[in-house]
Amino acid sequence: MSENNHVVNKEGQVALNKVDDALNRISDKQKDDILGSFNEFKSYLSKRVELAQNIGLNEEAIALAAEKVAGYLAEKEEPRNAEEKLLRELWNAGDKEQQHALAHMLVGLARS
Repeated sequence: MSENNHVVNKEGQVALNKVDDALNRISDKQKDDILGSFNEFKSYLSKRVELAQNIGLNEEAIALAAEKVAGYLAEKEEPRNAEEKLLRELWNAGDKEQQHALAHMLVGLARS
C-alpha cells in the first residue's frame, strides 16, 4: 500500500481528510469484531492511541483523529451495544466544542 493511502505520513503528520478512506477499508467482519463489545472497542482504541503516541503524535493530534473517527462512527455505523448507543447520543447532542471534548475524553479512556 502506498504512503498516499495512510492517515499518518512518514514525517508523523496526520492527514485527517484520509480518515474516512482508511475506515472504509476496514472489512465488515473487522468492524463487527471491533465494535461488537465495548471492551473490544476500548482495547482497539487503546492500541491505536499507543501507536499514535509511539510515532510522536501529540495529545491534540490524537484527539483530532479521534474526533474524525467518532464523527464517522456516529454517521455511518449502527451502535452494537448500549455504550456505543450512549456515545452516539452524546456525540449527536453536542456542538463542535463538546464533540472535541468528548474525543479528548475517549483518548483519555483509551489510556486508562
